[in-house]
Amino acid sequence: MSGPPSPLIENYLRETGFWHVATIGWGCKLDPKLIRALIERWRPQTHTFYLPCGECTITLEDMQLQLGLPMDRSALIGSVQFADRGAVCYDLLGAISDNIYEGRVEIGWLRDIFPEPRKDSTEVERIRYARAYIFKMIGGYLMSDFSRNLVHLRWLLKFVDFRAVGEFS
Repeated sequence: MSGPPSPLIENYLRETGFWHVATIGWGCKLDPKLIRALIERWRPQTHTFYLPCGECTITLEDMQLQLGLPMDRSALIGSVQFADRGAVCYDLLGAISDNIYEGRVEIGWLRDIFPEPRKDSTEVERIRYARAYIFKMIGGYLMSDFSRNLVHLRWLLKFVDFRAVGEFS
C-alpha cells in the first residue's frame, strides 16, 4: 500500500472490520535482512520456524492480535462461481480490467484505476474506492499468491455489502 487510507473511506473500513489492518505498519520500517532470515528458517512442511531456541509457529490468535481481525465469528468459506468476470468487476468497481487472468486482476490496475477519492467524490465513488483498497490489501499481503501482483475476484464478491462482511472472521 502506498500510503495510509483516505479518511473518506474510514467508515467503510471500520464497518468491514478492516480499519486496523489498513493502519497497521504505518511508521514501521521493514528490515529486509530480518525478513530474509525468517524466510530461510520457515519450514512449509510443518508450518513452523526453526530457530536456535527451538521451533515456533504463528497461531490464529497471533494473527488476530496483529491484524485486529475477529476470529470468533462465522467463517468466510465456500467457492464462488461467476460466468462473466468483467461484469463482476464492473458491477462492484465500476471498471473492467483488460487483463483478467483466470479470475484474477492485477493490483497495479487497481492502483491506476482507483486514485484516492476527492472531497467532492460521490458515495458510490467512495464505496468503489473502499472495495478496491480492501481488495489491494487482500491481494497484497493478507491472501497474496506467489505473484504478489494478482488478486482473485472471488474476494471482491464477498464485499458487496460492507455490513455483512463485518460479521465474518
